[in-house]
Amino acid sequence: MKDYIEERAIEIANYIIENNATVRQTAKAFGISKSTVHKDVAERLGQINASLAAEVRKVLDTNKSERHIRGGLATREKYLHMEQKRNWWGMI
Repeated sequence: MKDYIEERAIEIANYIIENNATVRQTAKAFGISKSTVHKDVAERLGQINASLAAEVRKVLDTNKSERHIRGGLATREKYLHMEQKRNWWGMI
């Protein structure tokens, strides 16, 4: 494995742990695809640093178990915003 890929995998892992970040947030922060983030932390990191990979896995598992909550909150915000907009335009 090339050195820059190993360094990127470690940087990504540290970012996820420090920020409790999702794969999507991490991909956006690093300007790479979600697939690359996932491959770096799920496959490559295990070969580089197993203990760091285990820490990242805990964060990602927690994020996965909470994603339905975040999705529900996002939908709630969307419809609250739409209702506020309708009220502003005098439609209600």
